[in-house]
Amino acid sequence: MPTLQDQVIAVPEARELDVFAALLTRRGAQVLRAPLVAIRDAPDAGPVLDWLREFALGHCHDLVLLTGEGLHRLLGCLDRHQPQQRTAFLAALAVVRKITRGPKPARALRELGLRPDAEAPVPTTAGVIAALQALDLRGHVVGVQLYGTEPNLPLMDYLRAAGAQARPVAPYVYAAGLDDLAVLELLERMRTGTVSAIAFTSKAQVERLCAVCGLEQVRAALAATQVAAIGPVVAAALIERGIQVDGMPQSAWSMKPLAGELVRLLSGAVTDSGVQPL
Repeated sequence: MPTLQDQVIAVPEARELDVFAALLTRRGAQVLRAPLVAIRDAPDAGPVLDWLREFALGHCHDLVLLTGEGLHRLLGCLDRHQPQQRTAFLAALAVVRKITRGPKPARALRELGLRPDAEAPVPTTAGVIAALQALDLRGHVVGVQLYGTEPNLPLMDYLRAAGAQARPVAPYVYAAGLDDLAVLELLERMRTGTVSAIAFTSKAQVERLCAVCGLEQVRAALAATQVAAIGPVVAAALIERGIQVDGMPQSAWSMKPLAGELVRLLSGAVTDSGVQPL
């Protein structure tokens, strides 16, 4: 059975670093922990609390959840600042039509005893829009939990064209994880060929690497190692920067399938990763 024995895999994940590292070490890999970004609560809780208050009052007809992290952060903001509003928020959440992008927001809903009413066929903005196309949004107020602070203008434009009013909320932000010197050391290890693969799990990781090191240096270093992406959004971020993606799970874009893809990629097993230029 193929394994990752003696393979060195760089893992830039932060929030689920221990989970992903355990999946790889059980397969024999040496994990190079390199959390490139950290996730923090929104520095100003005021706008988030205003949004939560309006949502709890029933001002939204629909809710688009782009990440599971976002729903967890919304609940965390309530628990810290206005715990008395949690019951009203959950009651409103149960009533609205819920649209999810990918398995993590759907899982976050199930943890609350709820489920999505519509799911994106692929975990991208285009996938969310495809799911929304089956819904009548005219005159609706649609809450949108953003991915970090990215405004997601294509989704906002679609909602406006569909006759809806978007109410976005950004409950968390991305911040630097490793310091810049450690990021440069990671890049040097990849450039010299001592890292078998790097497994990207968010677009923010790609952005941080390029911001610290410069695109040309990143391209040169990643050309010397195998590059895996957890799903199409991350793959697109790499491909747009001229970086080859060597492996990506074909479906179920989460940590376990990514670990399986790394096994196939590094064991020499024949596989079709399904990665196409995006």
